[in-house]
Amino acid sequence: MSAALTVSSKQSKLLRFLRPQTPPNLSSLLRHLSAEPDHHLPGPPPQNDSPSVVTLVVELLQTTDNDWNEDKLHQLLFPTTSPPPPPHNLLQITRLLGSTAKALKFFNWVQANSPCQDSPLLSFTLEAVFEHASREPNSHNKLLDLFKTSKSHKIPLSVNAATLLIRCFGRAQMVDESFLVYNELCPSRRLTHVRNILIDVLFRKGRVDDALHLLDEMLQPKAEFPPNSNTGHIVFSALSKRDKVGRAVDEEEIVGLVSKFAEHEVFPNSIWLTQLISRLCRSGRTDRAWDVLHGLMKLGGVMEAASCNALLTALGRAREFKRMNTLLAEMKEMDIQPNVVTFGILINHLCKFRRVDEALEVFEKMNGGESNGFLVEPDVITYNTLIDGLCKVGRQEEGLGLVERMRSQPRCMPNTVTYNCLIDGYCKASMIEAARELFDQMNKDGVPPNVVTLNTLVDGMCKHGRINGAVEFFNEMQGKGLKGNAVTYTALIRAFCNVNNIEKAMELFDEMLEAGCSPDAIVYYTLISGLSQAGKLDRASFVLSKMKEAGFSPDIVSFNVLINGFCRKNKLDEAYEMLKEMENAGIKPDGVTYNTLISHFSKTGDFSTAHRLMKKMVKEGLVPTVVTYGALIHAYCLNGNLDEAMKIFRDMSSTSKVPPNTVIYNILINSLCRKNQVDLALSLMDDMKVKGVKPNTNTFNAMFKGLQEKNWLSKAFELMDRMIEHACNPDYITMEILTEWLSAVGETAKLKSFVQGYEVSASAA
Repeated sequence: MSAALTVSSKQSKLLRFLRPQTPPNLSSLLRHLSAEPDHHLPGPPPQNDSPSVVTLVVELLQTTDNDWNEDKLHQLLFPTTSPPPPPHNLLQITRLLGSTAKALKFFNWVQANSPCQDSPLLSFTLEAVFEHASREPNSHNKLLDLFKTSKSHKIPLSVNAATLLIRCFGRAQMVDESFLVYNELCPSRRLTHVRNILIDVLFRKGRVDDALHLLDEMLQPKAEFPPNSNTGHIVFSALSKRDKVGRAVDEEEIVGLVSKFAEHEVFPNSIWLTQLISRLCRSGRTDRAWDVLHGLMKLGGVMEAASCNALLTALGRAREFKRMNTLLAEMKEMDIQPNVVTFGILINHLCKFRRVDEALEVFEKMNGGESNGFLVEPDVITYNTLIDGLCKVGRQEEGLGLVERMRSQPRCMPNTVTYNCLIDGYCKASMIEAARELFDQMNKDGVPPNVVTLNTLVDGMCKHGRINGAVEFFNEMQGKGLKGNAVTYTALIRAFCNVNNIEKAMELFDEMLEAGCSPDAIVYYTLISGLSQAGKLDRASFVLSKMKEAGFSPDIVSFNVLINGFCRKNKLDEAYEMLKEMENAGIKPDGVTYNTLISHFSKTGDFSTAHRLMKKMVKEGLVPTVVTYGALIHAYCLNGNLDEAMKIFRDMSSTSKVPPNTVIYNILINSLCRKNQVDLALSLMDDMKVKGVKPNTNTFNAMFKGLQEKNWLSKAFELMDRMIEHACNPDYITMEILTEWLSAVGETAKLKSFVQGYEVSASAA
């Protein structure tokens, strides 16, 4: 080694800002944090008197703060008759000095007095100096100065010194300096452990590409320093963090890394592998997830049920039950013990797709244990899933049977969810009394009902016309401390709106607000619709304003309901305001909006505006529907303009892709017959037959009226036969027209045959 590292002006400045900090008893903790595992270079075995030499030197250095007895120190450390001390001794002595200043002073003395200038002696002593400096305030700056000084004097870093510097610089956001330390390290000392620390720093600071580049060297087939389990933990943990900094690593890159790690027999743990499988499945790459899992199985990776469960969940959603069974068989072959979640996933997805019998088979195999190679006891969730599946296909009694089996197992007693599934099943089957009996049984068993229980029964009673009973039950539950939520009130409000009891609906809405239950958007939509249909537009507008105050935006349906209500009341200004508000909210008018406006303007005789709206509708990319054409045709007919109505009808039949339906034919036939244009009406009847549009009772009634005016009996008899042919039952209007007409002309026998369903036109006069 060249001239000793004396305390030059630069070093004197360095000594001034170094202050003693941590007492010696923390040195073992520091070594554990900064230098694990111990990567010191091998040295000669410790001499028998090494401990006493270390003790004597430390006592000598600590008793004299300013001037050391250098002769005695030299005699202890570098006696002329003995070889130099082991590097470990100098490392131990320096660590015990208690301050960075003393450690650096000792280092300078060693450099100046060592007879052989042995690099390990200086490297190990400097390592201890770094350890002392790392405990100082602003340690990163002090360490950087020390590192630069050591570099300028070409003192090689020990492995532990390098790892300490890389960590400290990394914590201080000095990533480039961490890289510099790594590059200064002798290539033979760039061990896997050192690389792991640098990769961890790079990932934490968002330097993803640099981390992957360094990792790539380790992942080469014949790498000198291949990855170990710690490498895998660092990399997989970094890539799985949701709040990680730096560029995102796509799924294909991650899969590639997993494969390369596996070639070095390093596998992701169960948690991380499960996250990867789930991530691939969520992005629609279930086949890739399958390949990854099976690739790791073939390479000998230890698999657990959790990773397989993630793949089973995705296969279930895709209805790939065959592959689910294949995976279960492979789990058995590889001694991967499925857990209750595994079977729960299979049962859940079979039930979701109404394959309840297969779900029952899985459940029985699960209980069978030994015969299937698995021994898994079903839990409450498994039972509840199966009971819910049975109830959803109307097999409530079998669900009740499973409840009895649950009671026979102490750890599987029925809970609130169990009863909720059954009550919901009976409500949907219109068996409200049975549902109430179950609710009573639930209370007897000491199972507490929750808001889902309340909502299920309230909704069931409302939908089956027992609204008053639903209100009574709701009030009873509130009295017992079970409060309703937005779903409860929505069910009741909708029920009262449907029976046009708007006052009660509004009363419930006010009660909801007073109870501190925040209405959701559905409550507001329900009320707006009910009030608008009842013609209470002012109150509907009030609810709309409340809805906006609550932070909800009206949807297209709400706007359309209000616009329709205002049009019916002929309040065009308000309808226009709704349109403007709708556009300001970024909601474009849809077909319903245009049809509502076209219908209104057509009915009021403003056909130019109606046609303008229709053109705008087409321009906006919306296709006019049969409702659009029907509104115009009906309005023209009401205005007596049959020519224009027929023109639109012909345009509709020839140029439009929207075929006329029975309603449109009925409008035209009725109007033509009223105008005594029965021939044209009959031609439309023939057109209906050609185009496969089925006439209804209203169609025939309109024609019978027209034919009666003309007294065209033969045509009437033909239509009576067609009516029988179409299984179109006559109503009281049909019978009134035909009874009056046929009685007057003496054809009551024909009328009797018609009523009895026999052909009448064969013997027509």
